[in-house]
Parts: sequence; structure tokens; C-alpha cells
Amino acid sequence: MRHAPSDTITWGMMLRKLPMIAKAIPRVVKGMKAANVTDPTQSCGLGWTFEQATLRNPDGPALMQGDVRLTYAQVNQWANRIGHYLGGQGIGKGDVVAVFIENRPELLVTILALAKVGAVSALLNTAQTRDTLIHSINLVAPVAIVVGEELLPAFAAVREQVSIGAQRTWFVADQDTYSHPGIAPEGYINLISASADASSDNPPSSQQIFCNDPCFYIYTSGTTGLPKAGVFKHGRWMRSSASFGMIALDMSPEDVVYCTLPLYHATGLCVCWGSAVNGAAGFAIRRKFSASQFWSDVRRYRATTIGYVGELCRYLVDQPLSADDSRHDVRKMIGNGLRPGAWAEFKGRFAVEHICELYAASDGNIGFTNVLNFDNTIGFSLMAWELVAYDHDSGEPLRSADGFMRKVDKGEEGLLLARIDEKAPLDGYTDPQKTARVVLHDVFTQGDRYFNTGDLLRNIGFGHAQFVDRLGDTYRWKGENVSTTEVENLLLQHPHISEAVAYGVEIPNTNGRAGMAAITPAESLATLDFAELLTFARERLPSYAVPLFLRVKVKMETTGTFKYQKTRLKNEAFDPGQTGGDPIYAWLPGTQTYSRVTEQVLAEILNGKHRY
Repeated sequence: MRHAPSDTITWGMMLRKLPMIAKAIPRVVKGMKAANVTDPTQSCGLGWTFEQATLRNPDGPALMQGDVRLTYAQVNQWANRIGHYLGGQGIGKGDVVAVFIENRPELLVTILALAKVGAVSALLNTAQTRDTLIHSINLVAPVAIVVGEELLPAFAAVREQVSIGAQRTWFVADQDTYSHPGIAPEGYINLISASADASSDNPPSSQQIFCNDPCFYIYTSGTTGLPKAGVFKHGRWMRSSASFGMIALDMSPEDVVYCTLPLYHATGLCVCWGSAVNGAAGFAIRRKFSASQFWSDVRRYRATTIGYVGELCRYLVDQPLSADDSRHDVRKMIGNGLRPGAWAEFKGRFAVEHICELYAASDGNIGFTNVLNFDNTIGFSLMAWELVAYDHDSGEPLRSADGFMRKVDKGEEGLLLARIDEKAPLDGYTDPQKTARVVLHDVFTQGDRYFNTGDLLRNIGFGHAQFVDRLGDTYRWKGENVSTTEVENLLLQHPHISEAVAYGVEIPNTNGRAGMAAITPAESLATLDFAELLTFARERLPSYAVPLFLRVKVKMETTGTFKYQKTRLKNEAFDPGQTGGDPIYAWLPGTQTYSRVTEQVLAEILNGKHRY
């Protein structure tokens, strides 16, 4: 994100926001009270919040998809039946249950049912297969799994490598199971049929869930090359749902949130669904995002709010102009990654009043929200944070001669650190060693502790910030965090590759960074079959993690400490004129192989002829 003088927030801009600030103060105070649940004996969390929403709006729409319309009372009772059944099967507080279902009501009802009995939903990424899926399941040692019919082939391929008994391998048919439960294949138990006759009353266990109890495991990219499981506690659900639903969006039963984001990620699950539940509002979802059907869906569900990531917004802007572009009820949108270059265009073309850009990490302890509706900012945070100087090659924060870190000046980009304290605890990962690696000690004073986000931000004044970029061993593409080490490890399994370095590169007019890998052939360039190599990668990596560009090197340069020179590789990117004779190959949209990048192909990519 480039810094522009107009992005700086001035006193004049703040003064113009005074009426909005005055109007927002009562709900901010109320929201902070609702969000700040610290009493370890106070009932709270997802199940409790949903039950409160049901009392508030029992006959209002809770979940919508296609022709399925379920009220809060229907969803709550459905989740109760599943919860009572699971409890009868021995699933209780603290038990981990893997959930492997695509975006549909059954996913959310299952998660809600597990939350009500105090179990922890391990939210498997539905794009994962093979070794990555095996790792993600075994990492959290689940006592059971719930598998959607649409993902049965992926699970069946790894079933022998995960230790979950058949009696706790539950199946959910790929249809409207509220009306038609379907039939489970041999070796699976139909969760919907098995729970059909259970009690629909709220289980007593939902009142015995407290702020420090874990609710979800949400997977993030791991620096070891495989996903890490971040712990998301019920107390954090309260903070998230109240902060976004009440403070930022002022949600009510008259609102409907339309979300096409994957619900195994925190933005879709906790921000979008959490905001809807907090306001007893409707939540409309789609299995997968469709740019051509987006606004039709918005009108169909009478949505007032949409969830987004920057890439989604770009796809919508790329659609042909239509007289219906502003014919909808959407007044506000919440998400992340909308670049300044597209901000004004999107807001103007689609007539959205409030872009509530946010910053949050499922494994972190801080969130920013654009409550005051400034342009080109992630807003402000109620938590304590600082931006510090960092080493551009290693990405590590720098310490001065006195041993402490140096804060950067206003307008300068810096590494975001979030203070860890009672107000902002760090739930961390399931692996304590991984949690320890992201905690910095003695940062500004002896004994203080900060969470290292690994992200670059810029302070633009009055507590507001801009997101700049990600550091380290992950980059973001198609709304997903990609682990460079995972990509490298996969490429090194190929018999004709001896070295591999993965990194993210920018393509003009796209969001995030596209995957690129520098590879050294085990023998020679002639031994590489680029169509076969692409097939190899596509079969073993999620689609968003498959490298779009390859750079073939005879020898990989390293630093004096034997680290690959990723900064140089990133800067030279996929321009053959910058790579010193190293041939560059690109997977062009619509093709089944990597093609050599010539000056003409480079120009076509830079001019947007090939749409990524």
C-alpha cells in the first residue's frame, strides 16, 4: 500500500466526524462492556450469544442459502438436537471435533452445536488434501470428525492415516438436510438422522461455557511448512462479535449480512457471522464466491451488509457496468485487503456508504476497525500497539544499543507489535513452543511482552493505521495465507528439483502477492516437464498455493549465514530483464502448463491481459 498525503488524517477531518463520534459513543460504551468479559464464572461465548439472539428475534431469519431459510428458533433448536445427541455420545467440554464441511448451513449448525456442549471445532480448510489434511487433523488429536458429503473423497483418501473410530465419524449429506437428512454411506453415521429425535431444548452445558474455554481451532500458515492451529476462545468470540457487530456495524434484527468468504477462516466465521449473531441479524451465505451472481444474491436476500476481502472487490469492479450496480440495500461492508486504488471506485460505483476495513489475525490478540469511515485505513484499535523498526532482510525487529526496540515515526512503515496484558491476552496456538516464538520480551521496558504480528503497518494519525504488507514466511493470495515453506517442501519432493525458494510477488491491479518459486533442477533444464510439474503441484497443494511463476536457476545464491536471498528474488520478480539470464515461466490463466515469459508475455501480464 503506497502512502499518499491525502491518506493522513488531519484535525479538520476529525472535526467533521464529531457528529458521527457523538452518535456512536453510547453503542461503543455498550459494545466495550459486552466485549470485555473477564469474569471466569460468567456464562458467555458462541452458544450463549446465539441463545440470546434467539430470545431477541426468534422468528427472524438466521441462516439463508439458496432456497433454504431458517429462523433463529429453527437453527437454535436444530443445534440443540445435535448437541444433545453428541453429549449422549460422550462428546463434552474440551473435546476436539474436526469439522470438514463447505460453506452451507450445516457447517454453522454443527459448529454451534459443538460450542453448546463445550467441544472445540477444529475448522479444517476445505481446500486441503493428502499430507496437509493428515497433518491438520492429527495436529489437534480430534476425538471425532464431521464430514460433508462434498468432501468425502478428500477424507476417504486419508482416513487410514488418522485415528478416528468409525463410531465417531459423522456424515452430513450435501443437500438441505433440515428437510431431508439423506443417507450415509457404509462406514459413516448420519449426524442429522441420528440426532433427529433428540431434545430441542437449550442444553444446560451452554450456560457452563466461560471466557477462557476454547471455541475453535482456526488454522494458519506455519513456518515449518504445515498449518498451525490457532486457539480461538469463547471470550474472544465475545470481543470479536461485539466489537464488529455492535461497535463497528451497529447491527440489528433488520440487517442481513451476505458472506461468500470461507467460514473456516476468522473473517467469515467470527467477523461476519459473529456480527450477525450479535445483532440477531440474518446471515446469508454462498458455497463459493461468484462475481456474476454477487449483486443478484444481495438483492435476493435483501442484504444490508456484505463481507469482503480485497480480491473479491476487484472481481466485482472488473464486472461489466450495469444499471443495477447501485440498486441494492447494502449500506455497509466489513472485511480486509481493499487497496486504496480501488477504494473510491468501489464506494462510488456500488454506492456503499461505509467501508469498515479491519485488521485482525486469528492467531493474534489485536484488531483494528474503521469505525469512523475514513478512506484507505484499517481504522483504530482499542488495544495497545506500536510500530517498530525492522531488518528488511530477516523481517526481525531491531534493538537499539540500550537493548530496547525503536518506534518508527508517524507516516513511516513499521512492524506491528501488540502488547499482551489482561485486556489483550494472547490465546496462541495448540503448540506452546509455536506460541513462544511470536512473543517478544523486554520490548520497551523490562518485563513487558508483545505479540509479533509479522505485518507492516503505517500510522496515518489519530490512532489510525494503514496495512502495508506481510513479512516472513507467509504471503497472502486469493484471501488465503500461503506458507512459503509448505510450497518449498512440496516442490522438493519432485524428483527433478534439488532446491526451491518460494515467495510472493506483486502483479499490477491484483490484491496480495502471487506465488513464485525459484527452482534449481536436479540435472538440467531439459529434464523439467513443465506441464507435469504443474500437475504435480496442483494435485498436492491448495489451488491458491500453486506457484504462478517459476524462475529456473543453475545455482541458488545464499547470504553469509546460508539463508536464501528472498528480498532480491522478490524485487526481481518475474521480469526476464531483471533476472540475469534466469528463464522465467508463468502459469497463464486457462492453460495447463508453465509457459516461458518473453518480453511480450511480460507486457501482457503487466497490462492485465491475463486476469489472475
